[in-house]
Amino acid sequence: MTALELNAEIYRTLGEIAEDENLLKQALKSLKRLAAKKQDETLMTKEEFFARVDEAREQIRRGEKTSFSNHETMNDWLNSL
Repeated sequence: MTALELNAEIYRTLGEIAEDENLLKQALKSLKRLAAKKQDETLMTKEEFFARVDEAREQIRRGEKTSFSNHETMNDWLNSL
């Protein structure tokens, strides 16, 4: 289905629920959520975030990444580059 056909289908479906305010509110909420994802590709679920944190901790444990105990040591490391 092309984007034009999808748009037409969305509008047809919205027409079917046009008189039900609660359904329209749900549709709007869903569409806004989808639009926000399109605008910010860095969004991730809570599970994805914590999986990345866990992976980073594991990499630090294995010595594959650098960690800092405070911002001064981080700044010293950055200045040394």
